[in-house]
Amino acid sequence: MIKHEYIHKGIFEFEAGGSVSDLKVAYHTSERGWQKGDERKVIWICHALTANSDAEDWWPELVGPGRLFDTEKYFVACVNMLGSPYGSSGPSSIDPKTGRPYFLEFPQITVRDIVKANDLVREHLGIEKIDLMVGGSIGGFQSVEWSIMRPEVIEKAVYIACGARVTPWLSAFNESMRMALEADPTFRAFEDLHGGEAGLRCARSIALISYRSYAGYNATQWEKDEDCLFAERAGSYQRYQGKKLSDRFDAYSYYYLCGSVDSNNVGRGRGGVEAALGTIKSDCTVIGIDSDGLFPVEEQKLIASCIPGAKYHEITSKFGHDGFLLENDQLTAIIEPLLP
Repeated sequence: MIKHEYIHKGIFEFEAGGSVSDLKVAYHTSERGWQKGDERKVIWICHALTANSDAEDWWPELVGPGRLFDTEKYFVACVNMLGSPYGSSGPSSIDPKTGRPYFLEFPQITVRDIVKANDLVREHLGIEKIDLMVGGSIGGFQSVEWSIMRPEVIEKAVYIACGARVTPWLSAFNESMRMALEADPTFRAFEDLHGGEAGLRCARSIALISYRSYAGYNATQWEKDEDCLFAERAGSYQRYQGKKLSDRFDAYSYYYLCGSVDSNNVGRGRGGVEAALGTIKSDCTVIGIDSDGLFPVEEQKLIASCIPGAKYHEITSKFGHDGFLLENDQLTAIIEPLLP
């Protein structure tokens, strides 16, 4: 997939207040760009929290030439979320007024802001209809929200391992991760984007526990020496994954994206969740994961029950929420018949 940048000329207003001018939105598309009159079907992928717009990079078993989402057969697009450090405007962007990163002076970001930016890219490309939209986790938030905001645009949608409204359970994890960031004294020093690096590693460790499951950890992290004095393997894994994220992400972006998760509520200002979901016109498929402790299957069942004609499927995984990135064969079996 090829990376592009869209700059929104003018003022971009944020739902929670504040605005920026010349908003930047990074996105990836199939190598052969979109042209007026293009007859290819459009597949739009919405990415999860710390991923990026190169879906072929983080979903390689499903995206690419000859894959389920064939980048040669279809026009495949994915937009980098606002707040992410991979090219879209956010707290790590340079504030033109100061010549330094915005840090925590950037406007708060909601899921609706992220979808609004996605839709600006769609309009910029001249795409009138998205034939299939798919998103997992916070990518699912975006997909559901977009289906409500622009019901005439999306023909089919697949929502994976997500919810229609942030739960206290999920908000508690988000706050714990923010507390980890804030406990790092360098986070509020605002010297450079390495601030809060130790806190980010800790926050990632907290997140991983919510993404995986008892069975998942026990399947992969037992000590190789049954007679070892102290168990260390799982702890080493947590530290490795924390450093892996801090090497490619920054604490300020993570802080903002956790905040955007807390904004997820499709029923806000629309008469409640059920009423909002009832306005969706897309042909919807909702997929839950039986071991997902972060978004238990009752959340996906609720979404499916409120959308006219929606179909619910459940996949089996020992890896919890992360199953949406790992159970490729099961996902393919459900999604392939939906492809245009």
